[in-house]
Amino acid sequence: MSTDVIVIGLGHAGCEAALACARMGLQTVGITLRADRVAVMSCNPAIGGTAKGHLVRELDALGGEMARAADLAGTHVVTLNASKGAAVRATRVTCDREAYAHAMQQTLAAQPRLTVLEGEVVDLLVRDGAVVGVTLGEGRELSGRAVVVTTGTFLSAVMHVGERQELGGRLGDAAATGLSGALRRLGFELGRFKTGTPARLLRDSIDWSRCEPQPGDPSPRPFSLRTPREGFPSRPRLACAVTHTNEQTHRILRDNLQSSALYQGAIVGRGPRYCPSLEDKVTRFADRARHTVFLEPEGANSPLVYPAGLSTSLPADVQLAFLRTIVGLERVEVARFGYAVEYDYAPPTQLLPTLETRRVRGLFFAGQLNGTSGYEEAAFQGLLAGINAGLGLRGEPALVLGRHEAHGAVLLDELVTRGVDEPFRMMTSRSEHRLVLREGNAEFRLRAHGGRVGLVTPLEAERSAARAAAIAAELARLDARHHLVALRRPGVTWASLVANDPDRPELDADLVDELETEARYAGYVKQANAAWTRRLDEHDRWQIPAGFAWAEVPGLSTEAREKLSRLAPTTVGQARRVPGVTPAALSLVLVHLRRTVPSMFHVER
Repeated sequence: MSTDVIVIGLGHAGCEAALACARMGLQTVGITLRADRVAVMSCNPAIGGTAKGHLVRELDALGGEMARAADLAGTHVVTLNASKGAAVRATRVTCDREAYAHAMQQTLAAQPRLTVLEGEVVDLLVRDGAVVGVTLGEGRELSGRAVVVTTGTFLSAVMHVGERQELGGRLGDAAATGLSGALRRLGFELGRFKTGTPARLLRDSIDWSRCEPQPGDPSPRPFSLRTPREGFPSRPRLACAVTHTNEQTHRILRDNLQSSALYQGAIVGRGPRYCPSLEDKVTRFADRARHTVFLEPEGANSPLVYPAGLSTSLPADVQLAFLRTIVGLERVEVARFGYAVEYDYAPPTQLLPTLETRRVRGLFFAGQLNGTSGYEEAAFQGLLAGINAGLGLRGEPALVLGRHEAHGAVLLDELVTRGVDEPFRMMTSRSEHRLVLREGNAEFRLRAHGGRVGLVTPLEAERSAARAAAIAAELARLDARHHLVALRRPGVTWASLVANDPDRPELDADLVDELETEARYAGYVKQANAAWTRRLDEHDRWQIPAGFAWAEVPGLSTEAREKLSRLAPTTVGQARRVPGVTPAALSLVLVHLRRTVPSMFHVER
């Protein structure tokens, strides 16, 4: 069997990669261990959150699918940081877990040129430095011109509950045991990371009256530009709640650390800093009297509740004991106990900015394989890997977004330039342009890119361009009438400002929100743009030729020379962000580049 693109794994990254390639006109095969487990939400039942909501909006603007699936499955929508500035406000959607997977599976099944195949990939076929296909577990070979690997937490995965261990990347699912060896034989470096998930609680055993209700937004807007406002949300809303651990909880945890797989030394992989296990939190933050627990129902027809914040790999009896010390959970019953998963990942410095591997042409890595954590980070990588695999096969220029264009671009740049030493989570603070990379303007920043690659229709791109023009025209009109200063004052809205203005245009509510934000952020945006211009003047986007001899740059420290040679940055900006490259070292690089390859010095305007 022969195809254009093979996608290995159909989790959140794989679904986006496969859909992107098929929608770009390429015959695509997605290979998964189990077709009924495609797009399963392995951990929490939510999409979005701080920075993650930005990624989902950006993915949607480019033509991805995650936001639309979240809209179809959403049961609780809330805007985080609503009282803070627009740049840090973020959407979070709690989903019906089964409905989310069903929506994505239906989308894949209905997509022309996309075939879903059950099986395990055990080897990659490479010829003359380029991938040419894969080998399945039964020995069957599948030819392909590009391969996107999105294996999530399944590579040589081991699950831990206390002292008990078993192979598997998720409860009820097997591990992928053959591909790690294939990657090593091709010369790829692999490491070990770990993640975890909490127990699942029976909803009717929780005393909700003792917990703090967490209502959703009264009139939420859809996550996706493709979701009609009329009739949204379509699913019954479910109440979430908050409770907290306490000193009794912490004492049980401290008394049983010796039975944790993490503290026994059975787990060698490093876990996520920003989503640690509960026993890790109690140890690292010993001065904290309590930790917040979010109780999130997994669906209207599901008896299960996800207790966010209680990830653990302690034995089942210890889990039940500490759970019952928490207010509202005194009589809780557990349907499934929490566990940790340890798995192989590939350090992402082995990738080009396109997510194509440096070692094998046509081979792309995306998702948790690259050392990230989270559905949203995985999905954005999957979309960009799929796009670039497709563009490469079509003979078109790659899509490499600038850090000033998207939080997703910051995510990719951080991965391939700096690498990871723990599971990577995207945060708005990682972006030097965070004031201009807001959820509300993702459409206007990225829709044209989606149109260029073929994932956004011409009609959708034209509509977004018209919406952006409407905001610009009204800002110009207000400026001409000297109203912008008034609009920047606290308490003044566009509606109140133009209430008696016969020339005011008709604007959708979301455009009014963005117009007001643009007006109020204008000064900050000007400063941010000036900073970006200064960085351009500092040659951040100057291109470095392939095969540049870093060892020949005089005066470089051994550390800088080794890291630059290993990472092979393609721009001066990437070289500047490599750990260990000081301003003095960068100056030496610039002098050498100017002397040896002056023709490569250019700045994109």
